[in-house]
Amino acid sequence: MPPLTPKKLTDGSHVRLVAPASSLSTVEMKIIDVAIQTLESFGLRVSISQHARATNPFGSSDPELRVADLHAAFADPNVDAILCVRGGFSTNELVDLLDYELIRTHPKVLCGFSDITALSHAILTNTGLVTYSGPMLRAFRDRDAYTIDYFKQVLFGMDPVTIKPSIHWRDTDRGHVITLPNKGPILLSAGQASGRLLGGNLCTLNLLQGTPHFPDLRDAILFLEDDYEVHPATFARDFASLMAQPGAETIRGIVFGRFQLATKMTEEHLRYLISLYPFLEQVPVLANVDFGHTSPLFTFPIGGQVELHDEVIRLHIS
Repeated sequence: MPPLTPKKLTDGSHVRLVAPASSLSTVEMKIIDVAIQTLESFGLRVSISQHARATNPFGSSDPELRVADLHAAFADPNVDAILCVRGGFSTNELVDLLDYELIRTHPKVLCGFSDITALSHAILTNTGLVTYSGPMLRAFRDRDAYTIDYFKQVLFGMDPVTIKPSIHWRDTDRGHVITLPNKGPILLSAGQASGRLLGGNLCTLNLLQGTPHFPDLRDAILFLEDDYEVHPATFARDFASLMAQPGAETIRGIVFGRFQLATKMTEEHLRYLISLYPFLEQVPVLANVDFGHTSPLFTFPIGGQVELHDEVIRLHIS
């Protein structure tokens, strides 16, 4: 399906906050208020979807309510973009319920990451619409300059974006925020490549396997990350599942995001993992890149075009 790129944001664009995964009721009011103030400082107008605060026993809300909010946001001519409030769980419950023709004929920016990965790829596969892996409310509350800069470059700008590493990065470990110097990307396999960007949260992407919503991996460049709940063995198992999918042998490159400290993932683990798939030693593979569940993070287009040249990442913004 040919790619469909939504209109970029401008001063005065209207952003609808939607909760396709866990409920907005699980987010502290102070985080919501400061995040909205940050978005408004960009010249954006912000509204909240009707059922964003609804809840069910799993910390989300009934699938029909979340679908109704997504449909309302796409159908509303006064809404220019959809920002997911948080990740969490259960976005994959929505993929069989969505009106993809409505989405295809009303293309808009949709931004989020983590559990939103399932929603993003279902939309891409069924409509061709390019969506965006990027910050949600907590990140906008933090007002990190790196995160905000790339959000603006990718979602407001039209020029190709070259990703530079952050100076420092932060993680939360046992309730404490830890700030560390960023050593920059780790080159696991050298090379140059260009292709369609797919990926995000690995275990969430894998939830689409065996469904008609799983993306076509042929000639793709994968951006992959996961959170504190994985450890080296579970990540390797999830990665093996992805590599067993049709088209994986034609992947043109892989970029691993930064792992949280709690995962205990190391460069040694990743080098060994890559060695298990000889074809990956012939394509560029990077690790320790600024996306995932640490801060800061850059925004990237799922379904968009990306170029890799060893440690250099260049996003093409149509």
